[in-house]
Amino acid sequence: METKTIQKTKETLQKTEHLTGSEAIVRCLLAEGVNVLYGYPGGAIMPVYDELYKYQDKIHHVLTRHEQGATHAAQGYARISGEVGVAIATSGPGATNLITGIADAQIDSTPMVCITGQVASHLLGSDAFQETDIVGISTPVTKWNHQITKASEIPEVMAKAFYIARSGRPGPVLIDITKDAQFEEFDFAYEKCTAVRSYKAVPETDEDSLKAAAKLINSAKKPLVVWGQGVILGEAEQEFKNFIEKAGIPSTWTIMGASAIPTEHPLNVGMVGMHGNYAPNILTNECDVLIAIGMRFDDRVTGNLATYAKQAKVIHFEIDPAEIDKNVKTDVAVLGDAKTSLAAILSLINKNEHPIRRRAFDDLYAIEYEKVIKNDLHPTKEGLTMGEVLKEINIQSKGEAAIVSDVGQHQMIACRYANFNQTKSNITSGGLGTMGFGLPAAIGAKMAAPEREVVCVCGDGGYQMTIQELGTIFQQRAAVKIVVLNNDFLGMVRQWQQLFFDKRYASTEMTNPDFVAIAKGYHLNARRVTKREELAEAVAEMMQSKEAYFLEVCVEKEDNVFPMIPTGASVSDIRLS
Repeated sequence: METKTIQKTKETLQKTEHLTGSEAIVRCLLAEGVNVLYGYPGGAIMPVYDELYKYQDKIHHVLTRHEQGATHAAQGYARISGEVGVAIATSGPGATNLITGIADAQIDSTPMVCITGQVASHLLGSDAFQETDIVGISTPVTKWNHQITKASEIPEVMAKAFYIARSGRPGPVLIDITKDAQFEEFDFAYEKCTAVRSYKAVPETDEDSLKAAAKLINSAKKPLVVWGQGVILGEAEQEFKNFIEKAGIPSTWTIMGASAIPTEHPLNVGMVGMHGNYAPNILTNECDVLIAIGMRFDDRVTGNLATYAKQAKVIHFEIDPAEIDKNVKTDVAVLGDAKTSLAAILSLINKNEHPIRRRAFDDLYAIEYEKVIKNDLHPTKEGLTMGEVLKEINIQSKGEAAIVSDVGQHQMIACRYANFNQTKSNITSGGLGTMGFGLPAAIGAKMAAPEREVVCVCGDGGYQMTIQELGTIFQQRAAVKIVVLNNDFLGMVRQWQQLFFDKRYASTEMTNPDFVAIAKGYHLNARRVTKREELAEAVAEMMQSKEAYFLEVCVEKEDNVFPMIPTGASVSDIRLS
């Protein structure tokens, strides 16, 4: 026993180095495999930036033009890579500017570590210059947060931060570090975290729940699968495909689940939710078994809960026990990681095809095509539609591009009509609906996957919320393709005003600047399209460009996105016009 203790002490001493807190932070990042991070310097975080300067050959720091941009860029990086995104900022306003992105990452389960500087520990609580209680402010929107006041805490807290951010249901973690802790010297040694007491990242899958779920699936006459981002986060795409193909079940997705299987897969019946496809929404309230996989029954998916799938037995595959029975009562809960659970249930389910059920989806799709899709993709009117722009992007990208969308009408159109042949191809702000997400998230996505085409689709409203990140694109030479669908309106709000507020367009019409001139001011190639005959050539020029490219497409001012489920209505009340 004594010999083992001596040996362990010897190994620890061999790994120990005498460092400042700020250098220790950088060394922790390197130990966690971080090679790029996004941020904005300031006084309280300056010691860390000084160390980053010394490690430029190992960690690439991206200077965004706003701290919110740093968090969204880190999100984009995380969403397309599956790795933890990292953002860094100073105290006070620098730290508070991170909050929107942190909240977005929390509700969309994006793994992210945010590091903020803080005033010296002896000044805490004194209302010192640029002091804010960022731990208190961020508590509701983080998976975990912690304030460091002693340099010796840094290795353990940083290791724990990365473990919590990436494990189980991922999420954002914030670490606040006082300035004196950054200067303080200590004996540094780093060990990765593999477990945290009282935190169980992945619940064990119960064999009885698998058998009960399989029994319901095998006896179902009208089953329906609704999958969400849990399939992608769990890297369970192949297991999911094997499952639905063996069971032969029509499968529909939430916007966060899009791209887990290719758009053209015969069992992919489209999107559910407020602006989802007609068939899966209507047939949700006709299925006898509803199989939810890695989704949380968000209100935009369910509509009125009092009328949602009341006729169905509900099976919920879920990693987070807190989601079970939160919104929709579950008959069988299958807890665990989607990859493990779906693999485990495969041998228990029968081979099936459900041809009658699949024809019901085809029949309803035909109705939606005639009343909505045909007009969106093949319009006869003079003005350009958002749908035909997405159709042209599909043609030019062959469905291989990663589509990063902002929030609004264009987002719903992008989700509805973009073709996704690869997983992790639909990057958008789902739960929080953050306007301004698109442009900085596209930067992070492109830097994480430089070999992929990344197309950022924005509206004229959300685009202007983070338009300054064009400067980041220029400085980083990030070859992002930016498409602004300009209707001179805050289009989604305007649609609601038209349909539910007697066309009182209160504060939604935009007087926009010359977007092309602004893009050229940032040294980007840029073009504006106003006519249908210009569109194909312009999109081709954009997609063939080896550099960043800005394309403004002027679309119909008062086009609406249909289908649509009115707020508070049942999914069965979905409107086609």
